[in-house]
Amino acid sequence: MSHDSRQLLWLVLFRLTRSFAAGIIVLVLPYYVLQDLHYTPLVLGLLYTAATFGTAAFALLFGYLTDLWGRKGTLLLAGALLPLGAFLAFSSARLPLLFAGAILGGFSATGSRAAGSVGGAAQPIQSAVISGLTTIRNRTFWFSLFTFLSGVLGAAGMLAARLMSARGGFLAALIASAAGVLFLIPVKPVDNRGERKRLQSRKIIGKFSMTAAVNGLSQGIVMPFLIPFFVLVYHTPKSQMSVYGFGSELVAAAAILVAPSLERRFGFVKSVAFTRGVGAALLLLLPWVRIFVLSIVIYMLTPALRVVAVPAQQTALTAMVKKDEMGRALAMNQVARLSASGGAVALTGYMFEAAEIAVPFYIYAALTCVSLAMYFRFFGANPELSSE
Repeated sequence: MSHDSRQLLWLVLFRLTRSFAAGIIVLVLPYYVLQDLHYTPLVLGLLYTAATFGTAAFALLFGYLTDLWGRKGTLLLAGALLPLGAFLAFSSARLPLLFAGAILGGFSATGSRAAGSVGGAAQPIQSAVISGLTTIRNRTFWFSLFTFLSGVLGAAGMLAARLMSARGGFLAALIASAAGVLFLIPVKPVDNRGERKRLQSRKIIGKFSMTAAVNGLSQGIVMPFLIPFFVLVYHTPKSQMSVYGFGSELVAAAAILVAPSLERRFGFVKSVAFTRGVGAALLLLLPWVRIFVLSIVIYMLTPALRVVAVPAQQTALTAMVKKDEMGRALAMNQVARLSASGGAVALTGYMFEAAEIAVPFYIYAALTCVSLAMYFRFFGANPELSSE
């Protein structure tokens, strides 16, 4: 096994333990808040919002540290936040500590586990490290493999959560994510130290960040509330919802495997347009169907349609910016998406509490259309990705 392959293996193990922990948290958190602690959907929305803004702030900090300080130390620091957040959530039912745990652990739930929703502050650093160990020719494959395996372990975490109490789920997530940090010790990433100067890739970063902001709005308006939707509308028990969540994560993970072929055949812009367009159309139906089986089918398909083009997007961004600006570019993209998502999450929490459940799904579809128009406007020429 080559040196780079060994480094990627350690990163895979780190990613898998975090994804398992994230799968547990994303299922138990809404049940813990809504049923065990008897708080309202607005409080749940505010928790997601605080977590989202916290993740955005940490992602920006870690992005700069990645380029200016080094990838190894930054990755260790970012990796420690999820177990710390899980510990705070487990240690006390007091709302301030729950908020602190959500912020540190990144309990934002703004996407599938395959896309790195929970604990997402570490995601840009991982992407930068993976980029340093791969080439343009095989990078989408590696991004797809990481995302696929994350989805599988996230699904396993959601299924395992049915065997735990909601509070006990945080303890299990603490143990799993803390074990994952140990896998980072042997990692020796390739460092491309940058300088504190004006970014030369700022135009490309700006375009990706603008589309990320609109994506974040659409993501935050619906995705964190898919499980609460079934809790509030169908009163689905946790043991049953964990099975459906498991299925949804597996479908999303399997869909990731087609990402390299989608990129080769259509390019990342057309891939995004088709998959997210179909997903938006399905989500428009969700608040109106009110047939449980059909609603579950939509729930299981839409996260996959949203994340399937993510590896191609990551490859495009990492190929179009300078190597010593990669950490900051990935972080700014993450910050733009999460900052926009945070306000949207709070809005949906209010709408769910006011029984205006259908409105967020309309907004999601409209924002998706705007996002796709921006992709074609900024990247429709299908920019070439030079080989390294």
